[in-house]
Amino acid sequence: MVGICLSRTFTKTLLTKSVTFSLLPKTLSPFLSRLQVRSVMMADSSFKKIQIHRDDTTFDAYVVGKEDAPGIVVLQEWWGVDFEIKNHALKISQFDSGYKALIPDLYRGKVGLDVAEAQHLMDGLDWQGAVKDIRASVNWLKANGSKKVGVTGFCMGGALSIASSVLAPEVDAVVAFYGVPSSELADPAHAKAPVQAHFGEKDSFVGFSDVTAAKALEEKLKASGVPYEVHIYPGNAHAFMNRSPEGVERRKGMGMADEDEAAVELAWSRFRSWMSRFLSP
Repeated sequence: MVGICLSRTFTKTLLTKSVTFSLLPKTLSPFLSRLQVRSVMMADSSFKKIQIHRDDTTFDAYVVGKEDAPGIVVLQEWWGVDFEIKNHALKISQFDSGYKALIPDLYRGKVGLDVAEAQHLMDGLDWQGAVKDIRASVNWLKANGSKKVGVTGFCMGGALSIASSVLAPEVDAVVAFYGVPSSELADPAHAKAPVQAHFGEKDSFVGFSDVTAAKALEEKLKASGVPYEVHIYPGNAHAFMNRSPEGVERRKGMGMADEDEAAVELAWSRFRSWMSRFLSP
């Protein structure tokens, strides 16, 4: 029920935006579909698919990057493990001296190709189970050459990455993009790992990733006693880090036409500094 509470808040906010479901594309345009297929094929060639076991379940994960480097678990948006999250993981793996990036498949192979499908998948997510997947992913990296492991995520994955700072003691650092967990899932005031968080000033997902949610998170992190940073980017809406051609097209289809390369580069620079600070040997 924890995840359903959060996802309903997220979905309700989307419905109250000026762009409603009736105006959103039911399927991807042929142009966007071709771009997506091309991008996924290019990204997939860089990744090694593995299986991770925890409790009574097994899930797929995708690994890219330098062996024995610090690890970073990269958590999906509500779409699932699609082209954009693989783009992010590939980019992260190439930062600085190199990282080993791992994407756990929280949806067990399912991907939302439109807003309604993504909503349905996030509504059905077992959020406590997802946190267990994250812990298992962190432990896999530590058992396979990564002495320290961070967690990052976007949208839904951003909320889960903050939850991991509270619920997964193995995590060494967190960078979250535009997502805050429900209080029922995890209270950031009890964070145990350093947290850096990024939000767009014009993000309209109330209580999940808007400015009010960002400022409330900042107060919670202040109470936690861990190192933290909360950054708000003027003029940017939700998912502003998605800069691939297909990601830009998808955001425009959802009514988010802002494009701010300077903000994206600044956020990545802050990401690199944070992860280097806490994951370096």
